[in-house]
Amino acid sequence: MIDNMRSQSLADRQYQRYHALLDAGIELLGDPKAPSVTVRAVCRTAGLTERYFYESFTDRDTFIRAVYGHVGELARAAIAGAVPATSPEAPVRAFVELVLDQPSVGRVLLLAPMSESAISGSGLALAPTFVSLVEAQLKGLSKDDRHLVAVGVVGALTALFVGYLDGTVRTPREKFVAHCVRLVSDASTLVP
Repeated sequence: MIDNMRSQSLADRQYQRYHALLDAGIELLGDPKAPSVTVRAVCRTAGLTERYFYESFTDRDTFIRAVYGHVGELARAAIAGAVPATSPEAPVRAFVELVLDQPSVGRVLLLAPMSESAISGSGLALAPTFVSLVEAQLKGLSKDDRHLVAVGVVGALTALFVGYLDGTVRTPREKFVAHCVRLVSDASTLVP
C-alpha cells in the first residue's frame, strides 16, 4: 500500500487517509461491544499514525461528528436513490439494506447518539429526511396530520431498527421489511 500511495498525488493520499479514518470510526463506533473510541484506537484500526489523524481532525469529538455525518450521508444517499413514485417499499428496502447489511453503519446511525457525548444532540438530525419520505406517502390528510403521523411512524421505525440491531426484535428479514413497509403504507389510516 505504501508503494501505491507514493505514486499518488498528495490530495489523493489525504483523501485515502481521511476515508480510512472514517471507516475505522464506523468500525469502532459500530462495534456492539462498544470499545473506547480514542484517537490511538482509531489510528491503530486505520493503520495510520496520529499525525495523519490530526491532518484531518482537530480532536476526537470533531472526528466522531464527522463519522456520524458520513453515515448520515450514506443513509440519505441510499434513500434518495430509491425514492419511489407510489410505494414506500424501495426506500424502506434501501434503508434496511444499509442498516442490516452493514450493522456497524446502523449502530452508528441509530445507537451511537445515545451513548456518545460528541453526537448526543445529533440523534434527531437525520429525522427530517425520513419524516419527509413518510409524509410524501401520506394521502388525504391535512399538512399538520401528515407531519404528526410521519414523525410517529419514523419513531416506530427507529425503535424497530434499534431492536433488530440489538437483538431484541427477532424476525426473518423479509417479514421485518414487509412490516416496515406496511407501517409507512398504512400510516394515512391512523388519522380519521
